[in-house]
Amino acid sequence: MEDLIKEKVEQLVNYIMKKCLWQFHSRAWDRKDQNEGILTKTRQLLCGEPVELETPADRCWWVDAVCLADAFKSRYPWLAAMDKAEIKQLMRCLHERMDYLTITGSLNRELTDRHY
Repeated sequence: MEDLIKEKVEQLVNYIMKKCLWQFHSRAWDRKDQNEGILTKTRQLLCGEPVELETPADRCWWVDAVCLADAFKSRYPWLAAMDKAEIKQLMRCLHERMDYLTITGSLNRELTDRHY
């Protein structure tokens, strides 16, 4: 089961890395906020949950999340066979992997430069 989740996460990561410009913010805190905002809203959309649109940032992340959720649904038919709990687990793992790749595991020193 764990290998299957990892395989699915890597498919989603591959799509994001190739198609989504939002992953390239220049500061670690920006990347953390956008990963949280976009991936949380994507999870909510995929699970049919209400999405908070209170702030301009919420609305910006929502637009990216709508595009991402639509792309995931159209490209990965296995997603339709998953229940809400499985989608939540998948998205939690995806979020952890994206945080690692774009923040904590990144070799980009600009992310932590306090003068940047």
